[in-house]
Parts: sequence; structure tokens; C-alpha cells
Amino acid sequence: MEIKSFEDVADFCTYIQSYRRPAILKNFPVGSCLERWKDPCYLQEKLEDKVAKIHKVEKELADQMDFRTKNFQYQSLPMADLIQHVFHPRDDHQFAYYLRWVGEDPRGQSKANFHLDFPSLAQDFQLPPELFFPDERFFSSVLRISSEQIRVWTHYDVMDNMYVQIVGTKQVIMWAPHEALNMYLESDKSKVVDLNDPDLSLKFPKFSKAIQHKGTLGPGDILFIPALWFHNMKATSAGVAINVFWTNLDPDLYDKKDPYGNKDLLPAAKASRMLDNVWHQLDSLPDEYRDFYGRQLIARLENKCLTKKDVTE
Repeated sequence: MEIKSFEDVADFCTYIQSYRRPAILKNFPVGSCLERWKDPCYLQEKLEDKVAKIHKVEKELADQMDFRTKNFQYQSLPMADLIQHVFHPRDDHQFAYYLRWVGEDPRGQSKANFHLDFPSLAQDFQLPPELFFPDERFFSSVLRISSEQIRVWTHYDVMDNMYVQIVGTKQVIMWAPHEALNMYLESDKSKVVDLNDPDLSLKFPKFSKAIQHKGTLGPGDILFIPALWFHNMKATSAGVAINVFWTNLDPDLYDKKDPYGNKDLLPAAKASRMLDNVWHQLDSLPDEYRDFYGRQLIARLENKCLTKKDVTE
């Protein structure tokens, strides 16, 4: 299923507000970054004083990065070197690189804010927030730089966000929240890493039932990612993007100690802890009985869940 695309801003905003489904706004004028950032030398000059914390992965694993098994390395790298590796890789270089800027103090409570974190580039990028969310709802804006073929693991976010592609192209695959039981989740991430050849016979048989929503992003395209929608991005060329997160629900529902904006909502996190305690109540039973009553609990939870499917348009 293709993600719906729009050329008109008003139609795009009306659609996402009415249906809360992914949508792509094509060729939006986000500023001089669309021309200036195509030049790696410009980025190197503007960012020469910055050091980035990056993911470094062997090229052969670039489209199967896995946060669970950590098949990549964390590394600190001058931004000028990162840009060189991403946009002008040597033929004999064996690694690909991915940057998700986490702010100046990733272990503290600071949140990524592109315009504050990168003042030398701030004037190049403009995304009028009034088109998409009230200014007081802003949470963070994250700079991303990707080598060609980098695929970021499938996950969901608890906030709405706009993903703005500035340089390069990406393939997008998304799944609706109601597909959760088919996604083989571990926390907010899917265990299905190899999307080219997932093990549907043994490990992930239900994954084939999950309906995919696909799209392509080019420079100036903006993807609306609603909260809880699973998404997977693959860089089909070296590129730069910025995504902007905001709190679409009551701010008190979010974990205030979460600088990245990806922790589950407080009631959901509490329910998960309570479920762990409920499960431990069965520990004293023999295996057959524990299995039986565990399945009863699963059935009760499934009956409580919404079963309405998205309407195909």
C-alpha cells in the first residue's frame, strides 16, 4: 500500500489531522539547506567544531542494523570526518555511518534542538511549526546523517513527528499500530531485522500478515509519522534529514526524564510493570497449568484491544 502524497500544504494538513495516517508532503520549501547542504564542503566548514557520536557498521550489515544485538559500534567522530566518510567514501573503506544527533549532553536531560545545537546552520532550515503543531508542543528536532544503504531498525515513537528529507533519498516502510501482534516486538523495536529475507517459516510467521505502507522521500519531502506507527527507513543514497517531534497528547502523560522522546507513556509503562507482576503470580504452578492460565490472560487482553482495521482509501 502506498503512503498518500500531497503537493498542497492545506490538503496535507487537513488529511493528517482528520485521519492520523502517514502522508508525504512533496517539495516543501524548507529553506536554503536544499541547495547549500548538497555541497559536503559547505557542511564540513560549518560543522568543523562539532564532534558527533555515531553508529559505525560494516557495509555488508548496513541494511540490517540491529539495536538489540548491537551489530554496530558507537564512536565519537569529528563531524568533518563523518561527512567525508558519508559523501566521499573510499572504495576500500569497509564501514557505513549513521548519526542521530542526541544533543550536547546525551546523558543528561537536554533534548536535541537543531536550531540551538547547530547555530551555524540554523538559518538554512525553516519548518513553520504553525502549519503542523502549536509552538508550545515542540519537543525536539533531530539532525540525521546517513551513509548509503543504512537501514534503521523498525520501531515506533510515542510522539507525532515530521521527517524532513533534505539531501539524498530514502525508502520508507510503515505499519499501523494495530499490527503490533504481527511485529514481534521487544520494547519499542521489532525483532524482524532482515526485511529483504525475513524468516517467515520459523521465527516470524505472523510478520507476513502485517500490511506494509511504502513511500519514497527526496529532497524537500516531509513525511508525517503518527505516534505508534512502526517505521523503517533505508537510505538509498547518502543523505541528511531532520525530524521534529512534538507532544500530541497531554504533556503529563510523557516521562519527563526522557530526553529522547521514545519512552512509553507513563500509564503504559506502569501497566507493563504490573503485567510482569501478574505473570509472576503463576510461577508456583506446574508448567502445563502456567501455560494454560497464561493463555487465558492473553485472551482477555486480546478481547480488550481494538479490532477495528484501518480503512483502505
